[in-house]
Amino acid sequence: MSGGAPPGVTIAVTDHAADRYRQRVRGTLDPKADVAARVGRAWAAGAVAPGERGAVRVADLDDRGLVFVCRHDAPGRELVVITVWEEGEGARVPRAFTDALERRPPRRV
Repeated sequence: MSGGAPPGVTIAVTDHAADRYRQRVRGTLDPKADVAARVGRAWAAGAVAPGERGAVRVADLDDRGLVFVCRHDAPGRELVVITVWEEGEGARVPRAFTDALERRPPRRV
């Protein structure tokens, strides 16, 4: 991850990212608020690296296996958390399970 704090941003969290976070981190009443707070702290600490296809990877400061994949609108100073991944051998949610979620039909609103 790069050093130095990037400029401040407004953080939004998708429903998908909140679902993925809830799968991995138990005991949260408001996963979107938790994700936004964790991403904000990590962003301010400079725990940010380029990701694939223009995404930005933000590494959680408390749980080093947790990575927030985001889209960054630099001119608008906005960061949208689009998904949550786990890295390393000790993933709490097996890859086969998260792959199955990708194939489920979209939610109806």
